[in-house]
Amino acid sequence: MSEKNRQGKLSARERIAADRRQEQVREKRRKTVVVAVSVAAVLGVAGAIGAVAANLNGDKADAAGPVVTPKGAAGEDGLAIPVGKESAKSTLTIWEDFRCPACAQFEGAYRSTIHELAGKGQLKVEYHLATLIDKNMGGSGSARAANAAVCAQDAGKFPEYHDELYRNQPAETEDTFAEPDKLLGLAKKVDGLDTPAFRSCVEKGTHDAWVAKSDEKFQQGNFRGTPTVRFNGKDVFSDQKNPLTPAKLKKLAEDAARG
Repeated sequence: MSEKNRQGKLSARERIAADRRQEQVREKRRKTVVVAVSVAAVLGVAGAIGAVAANLNGDKADAAGPVVTPKGAAGEDGLAIPVGKESAKSTLTIWEDFRCPACAQFEGAYRSTIHELAGKGQLKVEYHLATLIDKNMGGSGSARAANAAVCAQDAGKFPEYHDELYRNQPAETEDTFAEPDKLLGLAKKVDGLDTPAFRSCVEKGTHDAWVAKSDEKFQQGNFRGTPTVRFNGKDVFSDQKNPLTPAKLKKLAEDAARG
């Protein structure tokens, strides 16, 4: 066979392989919808946080066993994890996914303000957990981390463990949170959380069915992605020309507290 013929056949094979790769990319894009949501970063510096939206018509999460509601859960069907005083005049509702990079960016920008307002009794936060990154990227880290966070709620340590999960969030494409050892290791960073009861809850997936139910609620809500954040029922990122900032959140909560 001549060198010219060999090169011709090689080029044909390369073109076929390239066409297959392009088709795989197109198929993946058809299955995943990316929605951009703008938010303001700390210190008044504007930043963009992307929210990755799942295929909301996808399969329901597969979780065996009965729904075990965590201690202190609130809201409709007991699917909210409340933080702060019930008497607070303002409520911040947050739908989030522990594998979601946009959620970690939101937490990094607003965490200190939220803690301050909740500590003063001026803001109640209701956390709702979703597992859409598991659907988009594959794996089970969103679900496993959510179960672990709810196990921390049983121990009265949800806020502290919640923050550790975001501080140690792996790359979106890495399913590190699917590893029990990783989740148990992070518990050691929270004073009093690393107990036999917590370890058993994480390893057995005690709240797996509850997490699945929470995610189903998210899918039914027609939310555009995570994080979805609402202040007293209003989507705080719906007005792109006048987005929420930590300073604005503080003023809203303080004004409401003063009546």
